[in-house]
Amino acid sequence: MRSVIQRPRWRRSAVAAATSTLLVGAVLVAAQPVATGLASPAAPAPPPEIADQVPQLPEAGVTSARAEVTASGGGARVASTQQVCASGAKWLRLRVTQLSLRGNDSVTLTGSAGGTFTLTADHWPGKAFHTRAFEGDCVRVSPNLTDPGSRFAVDSYQSGTQSLALATATVAAVGDVCGSSCNQTAPVVKNMNPQALILAGDNAYSSGTLTEYKNYYDPYYGQFKAITYPTPGNHEYNTSGASGYFDYFGTRAGERGKGYYSFDVGDWHFVALNSNISRSSTSTQVSWLKNDLAANTKPCTAAFWHHPRFSRGDHGDDTSVTAFFQALYDAKADLVVVGHDHNYQRFAPSRPDGTKDTVNGVRELLIGTGGRGFYNFNQSSAATQEAGNASTFGVAKLTLSASGYRHDFVPVAGRTYTDTVSGQCKKAATAPDFTVGATPSSVGLKPGGSASVTVNVGSTAGFSAATSLSVSGLPSGVTGTISPSSVTPPANGSASATLTLSASTSAPNGSATATITGTSGTVSHTAQVTVSVSSTVGDAFFDDFETDKGWQVNPLADDTATTGRWERGDPEQTAEAGNGQIKQLGDTTSGVNCLVTGRLAGASDGANDVDGGKTSIASPTFTVPTGAKLSFTYNFAYGNNSSTSDYLRVKVLEGSTATTVFERLGQSSVAVPGQWQAAAVDLAAFAGHSVRLLVETADASTASLVEAAVDDVRVSVG
Repeated sequence: MRSVIQRPRWRRSAVAAATSTLLVGAVLVAAQPVATGLASPAAPAPPPEIADQVPQLPEAGVTSARAEVTASGGGARVASTQQVCASGAKWLRLRVTQLSLRGNDSVTLTGSAGGTFTLTADHWPGKAFHTRAFEGDCVRVSPNLTDPGSRFAVDSYQSGTQSLALATATVAAVGDVCGSSCNQTAPVVKNMNPQALILAGDNAYSSGTLTEYKNYYDPYYGQFKAITYPTPGNHEYNTSGASGYFDYFGTRAGERGKGYYSFDVGDWHFVALNSNISRSSTSTQVSWLKNDLAANTKPCTAAFWHHPRFSRGDHGDDTSVTAFFQALYDAKADLVVVGHDHNYQRFAPSRPDGTKDTVNGVRELLIGTGGRGFYNFNQSSAATQEAGNASTFGVAKLTLSASGYRHDFVPVAGRTYTDTVSGQCKKAATAPDFTVGATPSSVGLKPGGSASVTVNVGSTAGFSAATSLSVSGLPSGVTGTISPSSVTPPANGSASATLTLSASTSAPNGSATATITGTSGTVSHTAQVTVSVSSTVGDAFFDDFETDKGWQVNPLADDTATTGRWERGDPEQTAEAGNGQIKQLGDTTSGVNCLVTGRLAGASDGANDVDGGKTSIASPTFTVPTGAKLSFTYNFAYGNNSSTSDYLRVKVLEGSTATTVFERLGQSSVAVPGQWQAAAVDLAAFAGHSVRLLVETADASTASLVEAAVDDVRVSVG
């Protein structure tokens, strides 16, 4: 909103502002996320909470940080690969905030040291969620999007410094609790220090009223409320609608009247079900369960509710929950925890009819030992009981890894009965195997130059054998040597080698997709890397805007700004009415022209500033060489009526996939004057890629004074 019409001119030979260096492509330094260009030396800000997401429980030794990866569909296949990396990490888990895939579109995620998973339209439509963990310090994100309506976005990640095979989470499980002896089992839970406590119902006797929860349950188990994930039992429903249960646990119990929900801990997906309401194969609850299981991306699955499908106690087998068991069996779930009979029982992995099935069967654990009087074993069961005890209070300790579980029945003080069993998750890798990864996935070099690629061999399911490495398919004039030529990863760990690429002085310009092959015995796996040779010396791209080099306004056809659109030209100085603060500078950092949002001053300070939303402009296409950095100067000024919705952003655009590499935001109640500043951005993640630079500015909330300019854009090596 401008009032100054005068246009004084001056030139500067240097920019006084300090250069800010930002890394891109979600590549990290010192475990700081920088995909958005927002990294700082301080600890990374945790990702924001999202209301509609599958909860991922906190874990000891796991850190969260921000990263931005986005992709959208277009008329042709979108296959540009992006990466999220954390220096020193042994594994990463991405948080997907948008997964709207149409038709056969997909997004494939691959760990740099092992593991791959393809996301499809079935996976958590409309919800944010965390993926399974991927081994290594990077995750490659490879979209295959052809439908213009497909969308994909990642806003953060979790990482751990302990190998994925050794990283575990602890969940305590118990049912039929406060009776008279839950004062004995509560210390058992406390000693486990679990990430979560799951309850298999009948938590407060004998009617689950709010008063009983407060008087009998809360004094002992209330200390765990913040980590408790409950289900109701039949005693809760002695009170109409289980109102005491829902009143006590609130939103932790799921939607009132339903009581079924799901959450994730580590690489496990847990489903809480309500066996006291409709549970037939055609019920709303079972339909929800099937959809939930189909959406799940974790390799391991457990469910818990009150009434046991199988039991040798007083109540015996309960066929009314067969539909639960069938849906879980069909989805290759691993564990079911129940209660109702007041004893401990462990069953062999079973089909829904009780037939023992060691390949696809689901193991049921009956933990009715929380503190209510015992029931004897006086019934037969269709399933095979492997262990049982009807005289010991105790709690199940579930130690969960990304590939399996260990269950321990832990007795109360003074009792000696224990039981232990372990198992592998059906959707986790079970046969020893390995993966091959390459970082970066594309490199460029000059004739006579060299470049290097890190090759990772990752072990899964205990693989530990010599793996020979070779490379083929290099461009003409380029040779490759891998050292060492054979590596042996430790079981469930990784080993690395270095591929050194050398171009002869006469190597012609060109590009090829090279294949790195790892071979162990009769098994081979590959990774690909794009290798480009370019004789271009100096800048890969430079524009001081003195001539028109073909920048395109509104390249994605999504601009909304009504004034202040980007243009190349000679800017006129403008100032804010009232305080005289300069907003649009009347100069450039070299020459006469720059990119500017509405170069003319106009008759008032609101005549030609950015209004109505976003304006964008994109550079011509160029290829990013290895070791390239982007540098530019910029001005981003705004009035005290601005907000953090206003911004200046620079993105790297591959097809229609845009990665933010630089960002400046407005502030509320703060007026920022115009000034030329310098910025530098590392483009290592885009080496060998054909890209455009996308510059965006927006007055994105209530109308405010926003001005921006960019000059001397350079992409160069060194």
